[in-house]
Amino acid sequence: MGVAPTWREPLLVKGHLFWLEGRPQEQGRTTLLMRPAGNRHALPRELTPPPWNLRSRLHGYGGGAFTSDGTTVVFVHDGDRQLWRLDLAADPQAPLPAPQRLTAPPDPAEGEGGQDQQAFGDGLVDGPRDRWIGVMEAGSRDQLVAVSLAGGAVQTLHQAKDFCSSPALSPSGSHLAWLEWQQPFMPWERSQLWIGRFDGAGGLTAVRCLVGSDGSSSKGQSVFQPLWAGPDLVIAGDGNGWWNLMRFANAEQDGGDGALVGEPLLEMEAEFGVPQWVARLRTTAWDGEQLVAAACRQGTWELGRLDRGIPEAETWRWQPLAVPFTDLADLCAEEGRLVAMASAPQAMAGLLELDLADNTWTHTPTAPSPLRPEEVSLPEALWLTGASGEPTHAWFYPPSGGGRADSPLLIRAHSGPTGMARTGLNLVVQFWTSRGWGVVDVNYGGSSGFGRAYRERLQGQWGVLDVGDCLAAAAAVVESGRAAAERVAMEGSSASAFTVLAALAADGGVQVGACRYPVTDLEALAREGHRFEAHYLDGLVGPLPEARAVYQARSPLQQVARIHQPVILFHGLDDTVVPPVQSERLALALSEQGVPVEIFLFPGEGHGFRSGAVQAQVLEATEAFFRRHLGLPR
Repeated sequence: MGVAPTWREPLLVKGHLFWLEGRPQEQGRTTLLMRPAGNRHALPRELTPPPWNLRSRLHGYGGGAFTSDGTTVVFVHDGDRQLWRLDLAADPQAPLPAPQRLTAPPDPAEGEGGQDQQAFGDGLVDGPRDRWIGVMEAGSRDQLVAVSLAGGAVQTLHQAKDFCSSPALSPSGSHLAWLEWQQPFMPWERSQLWIGRFDGAGGLTAVRCLVGSDGSSSKGQSVFQPLWAGPDLVIAGDGNGWWNLMRFANAEQDGGDGALVGEPLLEMEAEFGVPQWVARLRTTAWDGEQLVAAACRQGTWELGRLDRGIPEAETWRWQPLAVPFTDLADLCAEEGRLVAMASAPQAMAGLLELDLADNTWTHTPTAPSPLRPEEVSLPEALWLTGASGEPTHAWFYPPSGGGRADSPLLIRAHSGPTGMARTGLNLVVQFWTSRGWGVVDVNYGGSSGFGRAYRERLQGQWGVLDVGDCLAAAAAVVESGRAAAERVAMEGSSASAFTVLAALAADGGVQVGACRYPVTDLEALAREGHRFEAHYLDGLVGPLPEARAVYQARSPLQQVARIHQPVILFHGLDDTVVPPVQSERLALALSEQGVPVEIFLFPGEGHGFRSGAVQAQVLEATEAFFRRHLGLPR
């Protein structure tokens, strides 16, 4: 099976459309492409041919590896992890000049400030001051920094207490807004919106927090994606239990001596935000005159605009836009045009370009779909009673020809574990359904897209509630007569691979499992994990050392004697998030007790496989392993 390229972070600016392309055929190298906006037939120009590789290492997961003002591109090159500048020629056919490095790698003798502990990303071009503004992670803290487009020393604008992200420059360049959060909380648990005003020397003054919560707050609140809509500042906050949009009117006129008070734009049982695992996530856009947003309701994304219902009463209404896409991300708008990453159950992920005046659109997929529409297994919404006794959501994909009582069933647990099972065309899911497997993709408790209370179900219950919800979803499919109870497999990666192993240990009806770079030792993960997730397990499992007994009771390596089903493991040897030794130790322990186990280790791969050849190998090896141990014919 061929692996399509991945596209992300589309940017509309001055009539240009930029986006990043990850190329599995080039060992996952990421390059920057550009073409005129609104002309899907124009051949994209590659701005960063080999050996350039655009990647941010910010907070371990990256994001925001490039930005542009339409004439200059600033990007992070993974070769040295530094900022580089590329000037765009006025003539699109003219040769591009060589990129110029803006920052210098730090001296390794500087300790925690050395290259391995330093990361840039999530930036913007501050045109009025001819500089790049973004986030620099150095050692154990984040800073908002500025770097001249001529190169030179890094200027610190603001030292965050811990983490910061999402800098947003007001239209006149007078103000900067951004997000902050502090350990032990993750940004989707407690975070804050901050604002500052630039002084005559380009430094920040009148810096303060506007909304959100930290460890001292009695109630948790998360904020997401500050966006300037003219002089107003818009953000998504979940103070009412849902990431809904709110506005700080005329924030650009704020002098720092008055109170800025946020007001809700509209309140819906819908999510206008997502967990911020990576930088530069965008669900809302401003085209210069109107707000357009993506909202998730009941596990499905929709696109809409915010219209004034009664202008004199300052009320707003949600107006859905008629586009046939159910999975949307990375919104950006300019002068009546919107671009986003979009997909649907029968449409590959790709660039959606929408004319907001007449609602005409084009969609450019990352690659042609290898399937005819009638060959695609469509997701069916499944609501069931989960392990908590509360309604729990999943998507069921019937196998080719329809599910029968003897059909094998694959349980998919998304990773995160705050992610969600989405409905865009997924060729991995279709790989399984085309071979006679039903697939149940579970939005277990803890998933996003269903409000804060749904996300918080998993607090203290990771390895218990997620397992129970996945097993309940499989049982619901079996009870409906569309799968065989004795032919249930389960697969996952990273955090969801931990759920796979916990399900096998629970002996709840899963006969075989596949794990990609699994978490197998919770205490080791908490002790050795990188800074972003250093206290993530405090909420999911419990704080250490008080909860050590719970960590041991739930860690697959500590409970390996309870796993009797065959397991296949895959791990990258360059994984710094979950070290490969976790899989190696598990494979050895399982083999010593006679459990059938296979392990594949991949040089050059990290946490998430980038090579297309590796991805294909993993998929084929998994299905062969499942068929062999479930007694299914090839």
